[in-house]
Amino acid sequence: MNFDFLSPIRESVLAHLVLQSSLSFGNQISIHSEKEGIPDLENVQLAIFGVQEDRNSQDNFGCGEDLHFIRRKLYSLFPGKWNTNIADLGNIQKGNTVEDTYFAVSEIISSLLKMNIIPIIIGGGQDITYVNYRAYDDLEQTVNITAVDSRFDLGNLEDDLTSQSYLSKIIMQQPNNLFNYSNIGHQTYFNSQEEIALLEGLYFDVYRLGNAKKLEIVEPVFRDADIVSIDIGSVRQSEAPANNNASPNGFYGDEICAISRYAGISDKVTSFGIYEYNSKHDNNYQTAHLIAQMIWYFIEGVNFRAKDYPFCTKENYQKFIVLLEDDDPINFYKSNKTGRWWMEINIISDNKYKRHALIPCTYQDYTDATKQIIPERWFKAMRKLV
Repeated sequence: MNFDFLSPIRESVLAHLVLQSSLSFGNQISIHSEKEGIPDLENVQLAIFGVQEDRNSQDNFGCGEDLHFIRRKLYSLFPGKWNTNIADLGNIQKGNTVEDTYFAVSEIISSLLKMNIIPIIIGGGQDITYVNYRAYDDLEQTVNITAVDSRFDLGNLEDDLTSQSYLSKIIMQQPNNLFNYSNIGHQTYFNSQEEIALLEGLYFDVYRLGNAKKLEIVEPVFRDADIVSIDIGSVRQSEAPANNNASPNGFYGDEICAISRYAGISDKVTSFGIYEYNSKHDNNYQTAHLIAQMIWYFIEGVNFRAKDYPFCTKENYQKFIVLLEDDDPINFYKSNKTGRWWMEINIISDNKYKRHALIPCTYQDYTDATKQIIPERWFKAMRKLV
């Protein structure tokens, strides 16, 4: 890993940490400081780093600055009963060009992934999601992305890469390693009917805000994600004002923390980002505090991973076969360890989509199938394989 891209945590944050309890989060992790340098990552499972890049963030210039406000709140929290080693690597500063910053971010994420370290990315515009996605190219696998956002951020195909056009770049540019994209919490009046129709035509999973608030419905979506990207603008303005595109409607603070825990508890999620934090709009550091708690809940989730699929064999599950009148049967699997459900897609052994053979689902999907109602996520996955 090229550590030259990373700047250390500012001294004022470390000075504030001295005033905290020795049991606080900041005193339990390894921190990149001017004095100590980059921490040893040999036994680290989670690595936090910030991105100070706002040049392609539309209508939210200033995001990526003042990430020390988030760290001060995070460091003062107390960890749970965790068994993971965590490092804070500092920040990637703005490069001479946006492309320079993108290169640095991609290099850091790619290096961490190869070391089996989960990156937690804070700051910068949501266009960093595209860079995060490209960092998986070297792994030569298809990728699932779940974005928590009030907007789809499709933009136009001819647009340059921005925080509101990154998704079209992910869909259209080669190499195309995207298997599934899911949007959690979109608000219809922020998205054209043409955009909604396009995503439905691509058999992607989209959940309106009202439905997404039924959190048990969206839990399987996070269980199937590799990359989770959260636009802090998906949280209602009264809860998280630090975003120039904030809206009166959105998730509540406790809901976005529960979503962050779902992302952490997923055995498949290997990178997690929270974007579009703009400190100049923050009120009494309220958003910084909320983001700190979201990171806390993500780490909490990682520590409670059950190592279900894809870590277990099918012998660790109860199998249920549902016969359909006009189609092949659907095999459902229930984990003996957690009680979570999956449904099977029949894929030939050498198919590049083999890692998507089991689709996370809910018990409701199983009961619907017994009533001859084909689960929507199963149908969409099958359509993408045709």
